[in-house]
Amino acid sequence: MSASARRQVAGSPRLTLLSIGQVLAKLTPEFSDLSPSKLRFLEDRQLVSPERTPAGYRTYSPADVERLRFVLTVQRDHYLPLRVIKDYLDDVDSGKNPSLPNGTKAAGAVSASPNARYSRQDLLQQSGALASVLDAAVTSGLIEAKKVYLAQDLVILKAVVEASKFGIEPRHLRGMRLAVDREMSLVSQAVAASARGSQKMSTSEFQDKASELSEVLLTMRGVLTRDAIDRLES
Repeated sequence: MSASARRQVAGSPRLTLLSIGQVLAKLTPEFSDLSPSKLRFLEDRQLVSPERTPAGYRTYSPADVERLRFVLTVQRDHYLPLRVIKDYLDDVDSGKNPSLPNGTKAAGAVSASPNARYSRQDLLQQSGALASVLDAAVTSGLIEAKKVYLAQDLVILKAVVEASKFGIEPRHLRGMRLAVDREMSLVSQAVAASARGSQKMSTSEFQDKASELSEVLLTMRGVLTRDAIDRLES
């Protein structure tokens, strides 16, 4: 029996094997941006290990589907990097009972409903931020001024509030926004260059490739940050 069939993240029994198309049919109603290339990307990151037919086609067990649903849900609802999700699942696979990072004190994960919409007052109440802090976050380019705010706006504002406990103000974080924009420009150029001479990518394929490269850079940034922390002196 394959490792993927033994993994029971949600306790689903092995009943039958599904093709990529059947997996997409099951999951795209919940995750509209899911595509074959993203499934392959998650496999490359060892988050799921589908079996192969003699002809080389991927097949997924019900346990694999539930594992994918778990990964996609946590990534979407808790803004967790894939490397953090993989570490958690590796612990599950080894028989441990780990806690999933959640909330402002762990690994940058902040729970927020992806479909939630907030007025300015709602955003302030949910985040615990003062109006002046939100205004400063907008001025610094961390959040875009708007009438209706989204889940990611709440996540950012909560992070701003947490950072303020260390004396870091929104204006100090402006460089982070600029760095992200520069990185996304690099990612976009790299993905576009890799597609030259081949068939034109669809928007979803381009975004999947950009996500793949972004995860590579995120892993590198995490290692570099850990190394920098280890070299800090009190």
